[in-house]
Amino acid sequence: MTNDAWVEVREELRQRVGKNNYTTWIEPLKLSGLRDGVAQFEVPTVFFGDWVSRNFADQIRLRLIDSGATVERLEFSVASGPRPAAAKPAPKAKPRPQPEEDLRGAPLDARFTFDSFVVGKPNELAHAAARRVAEGGPVTFNPLFLYGGVGLGKTHLMHAIAHEVQLRRPDLRVLYLSAEQFMYRFVQALRERQIMDFKELFRSVDVLMVDDVQFIAGKDSTQEEFFHTFNALVDQNKQIVISADRAPGEIKDLEERIKSRLQCGLVVDLHPTDYELRLGILQQKVDHYRQQYRGLVLADGVLEFLAHRITTNVRVLEGALTRLFAFASLVGREITLDLTQDCLADILRQSDRKVTIEEIQRKVAEHFNVRLSDLIGPKRVRTIARPRQIAMYLSKQLTPRSLPDIGRRFGGRDHTTIMHGVRKIEELMTTDSQLVDDLQLLRRLLQG
Repeated sequence: MTNDAWVEVREELRQRVGKNNYTTWIEPLKLSGLRDGVAQFEVPTVFFGDWVSRNFADQIRLRLIDSGATVERLEFSVASGPRPAAAKPAPKAKPRPQPEEDLRGAPLDARFTFDSFVVGKPNELAHAAARRVAEGGPVTFNPLFLYGGVGLGKTHLMHAIAHEVQLRRPDLRVLYLSAEQFMYRFVQALRERQIMDFKELFRSVDVLMVDDVQFIAGKDSTQEEFFHTFNALVDQNKQIVISADRAPGEIKDLEERIKSRLQCGLVVDLHPTDYELRLGILQQKVDHYRQQYRGLVLADGVLEFLAHRITTNVRVLEGALTRLFAFASLVGREITLDLTQDCLADILRQSDRKVTIEEIQRKVAEHFNVRLSDLIGPKRVRTIARPRQIAMYLSKQLTPRSLPDIGRRFGGRDHTTIMHGVRKIEELMTTDSQLVDDLQLLRRLLQG
């Protein structure tokens, strides 16, 4: 295969994977040979090759085949020794950007401030902890770890902290970014031979904020660098704020030493919203919309209806209200309960969705890393029997199915077996805190 043909394949890949992915992962690849159905590529680092192999190998192979090449698999090796004389000289390290350019993380949303955050029982501890961090002064808990399901306010609080710190202490270096951006910067530094600049930057910040840290799980090199960055900042008494969709101990494939470090600070759960909190959020949004949609009439009972019916996700709740006001404005009608039910029929149907036994079985099998066929099948070893009893318990709690019906879906078991499994879990819940945590997480995943 000629280099010209590879250039054409790269161009097609650029269209398919997007500019950022192309620049970071595809462009640095050098096709060094194609023999016996094996396409051989040179890569900057072992980590780089592993990442491309896991995430882009299939797409690369298919595009090569489309170009007429016979490719059964790809091989990646780190380039060694000097390049051929005809090759371009290795690029010199770029000049180090100025601090203000370095510190550009994810953009902050101007709407996400403490003033716009509605506080209720499910999030009052998280709000108080975030306020304490944002006010500055001596670091009392490090890191602050916020976790909870989608749409419960984690990112809002992260942005609010960053806004408040920058307002109170403009001299402090604040860096807010997602875990994926941290990984992207790390890989880019490896590729451009600027790893020392990367280390210096991340160790020079006063407040480091990393959103959705669960995304570095399983990525060994990134976890290694995150661990050392974390330690360096804690040793300097610099504040760290982390968010994730679950508690540190529940993040699969996250190194134990990182879990331990994250649990050393204050770990705060943002619980699912209750009725009062949802109503408060809606009332705040209505106050904002009254200025935008002047003259619109909102009938009594509409907000209460929405707060009752849309229960799991604040983003869905706010989106429903946005759609409702826009629709009423376009058709020039009062926002009544009838209009609300017509306009939001699809959202309301989704909110009424019932959890199924099959969903419970899949989530439990995934959580405990057992095969679904084993969970339903006859095996009685403890590593399968306990998850099976948990799935039986959740099926009884979260679905309207009868015990005999549940038994039929667990491989045709008798209803007395299901009853025994449910009672066993209820007994263990009084003494096994890990089991309680597992059940809470599974409930969030199933109902959120």
